[in-house]
Amino acid sequence: MSSSTLTSDGAAWLASAGAYPRSTLALWEERPDAPVVLPCGSAFDVVSTPAIFGRRMLDRLWDEGPGSGPVAAFRGRMLLFAAPGTAQRLPSLLEWEEWGSHGRTAAIPPLLCHGTGDAITVPAPAPTGRPTRPGRPTCPDRSAPTAPCASTAPSAPTDPPDSRWLVAPDTRHPWLPGPEILLWAAVRAARSAVRISIFPPPDQGANVYDVSRRR
Repeated sequence: MSSSTLTSDGAAWLASAGAYPRSTLALWEERPDAPVVLPCGSAFDVVSTPAIFGRRMLDRLWDEGPGSGPVAAFRGRMLLFAAPGTAQRLPSLLEWEEWGSHGRTAAIPPLLCHGTGDAITVPAPAPTGRPTRPGRPTCPDRSAPTAPCASTAPSAPTDPPDSRWLVAPDTRHPWLPGPEILLWAAVRAARSAVRISIFPPPDQGANVYDVSRRR
């Protein structure tokens, strides 16, 4: 699983989390650019992290660990899909790690764990970017001032959508990391953040996580 394109099987798995999966699939069939709110706790839990820290966790998972489950970006945060029960167990593991490791998790930012009773916004199967600049009116014949002017279509580049898949589910039974794996990735990401903190921050606009080359 390394594509950012949601397949029909992946969509069916996501829809199975809701009470009316057929309605969700019918909506996506009609409006593939529509995000949907789905409940957590049955098909998946979700761990929400700040975007930069989430990228570091993904680097650890893909470079040194078993890989990740589905991952989405949403309004400046990273959504890591995890095995059901992770939202209840992970906070306890983080507290235990903090108590037994003399502050080793101090560099881990607050992680928002969504489980039973919570819901999250799932990115659309086919999100569209926002134009970075409007089209400019052009006149085809300058010698004819009365000729109508047409507006050119917005051109690339486009801004990334607020909600998009980074690693989209592509099967009806995707592998999902549990709380222990996400704890390991968070601790490793925190260590890497401490090591690089002495250097100037990189250009955030150029720091785009690309998983298309993985697996």
